[in-house]
Amino acid sequence: MTWTKQQRSVALASYLGWTLDAFDFFLMVFVLKDIAKAFGVEITSVTIALTLTLALRPLGALIFGRLADRYGRRPVLMANIVLFSLLDLASGFATSLTMLLILRSAFGVAMGGEWGVGSALTMESIPPKSRGIMSGILQAGYPSGYLLASIVFGLLHDSIGWRGMFMIGVLPALLVLFIRRNVPESPTWEHGRRTAAVRPSIVSVLTREWKLALYMIVLMTAFNFFSHGTQDMYPTFLLVQHKFTTHTVSAIAITYNIGAIIGGVAFGALSEKIGRRKAIAIAALIALPVLPLWAFATGSIPLAIGAFLMQISVQGAWGVIPAHLNEMSPPEVRATFPGLVYQLGNLLASANATIQATIAHQHGDNYGMAMALVAGTVAVVISVLIGFGGEHRGVRMDAGDGASIEPEVGAGKLARAGSS
Repeated sequence: MTWTKQQRSVALASYLGWTLDAFDFFLMVFVLKDIAKAFGVEITSVTIALTLTLALRPLGALIFGRLADRYGRRPVLMANIVLFSLLDLASGFATSLTMLLILRSAFGVAMGGEWGVGSALTMESIPPKSRGIMSGILQAGYPSGYLLASIVFGLLHDSIGWRGMFMIGVLPALLVLFIRRNVPESPTWEHGRRTAAVRPSIVSVLTREWKLALYMIVLMTAFNFFSHGTQDMYPTFLLVQHKFTTHTVSAIAITYNIGAIIGGVAFGALSEKIGRRKAIAIAALIALPVLPLWAFATGSIPLAIGAFLMQISVQGAWGVIPAHLNEMSPPEVRATFPGLVYQLGNLLASANATIQATIAHQHGDNYGMAMALVAGTVAVVISVLIGFGGEHRGVRMDAGDGASIEPEVGAGKLARAGSS
């Protein structure tokens, strides 16, 4: 199916927005050890910054999502990108751990808004048959950002230190210039603005769709434990437990993020053929046989192979999520609902880094054991949970009122109200 120039610009902007948002977040995971040394604390104290960032993301999803539902996806996306970029820059000037924790909390609010707004803009703008592959590409922005952070860490960390890495985080603000020049507003939102008299409140929608919301929050909690449980502490695992050099850690991180990008795109595309739920379940279960190599191997090459395969699994499952959540979402709050349930899942999983660091510390800094415990558990949980949701592949998004909903035969028990 042929895309217009404007549709390509929307897709590129949304992908880059999530890439650069993730880049700014993952700069932190590479410098936990440095920050702990700078402020004279344990690594477990610094991981609280990751917890706070993740915990505040639902607030950002709610604030920016509601603004986007009211004022449009495009201007809110631009404001969001500028804000998280400036907060990352400010993190480089923190004079105490407390100040850094405050700044990373504010960064979490800004970060929390980008995914929901960007994914709604994309899914509402592209042809329906392209949602699967675009979902994978969009979600591949997350490991792309991690990959970019890995490269910056390997090339510049020893020269500019942890403060300099945060200061580089202001560069994503330049993306706003591209969006302002090339990206149009969502046609679905424009149609809704012209035809809808009053937009419903998010409270009324959540009250009406409480079963769907609860299910999606639980599902996204498992998903966030899956991703953060396999990513956030992995550089620390390599640095502390295996005592690898900066450059070795960077090379391994680059390797597993390439696997993540491949997994996201491949399973996103596959979901267009076999359905969203089947693609997610298959991807999640791949993690189980990979666990021993990923967490308990010795030597940089076996660990790199294990990490590469693990992230094919993790981000393969995640690659389906942008399309799946947007298709399941009530159309009148599409910029708010998917991002909000996603980030509430993040909130419930936000203690992951601290939990894993604590378990590892209690077992002689055995980060591999702590990570394997989390990853193996949630892989099974996701494969079971996904079967209870609806399959809404191909749902129409071309009208402000959501048009008709046409989930496929065999949809799960939580198909949205009004579906048939």
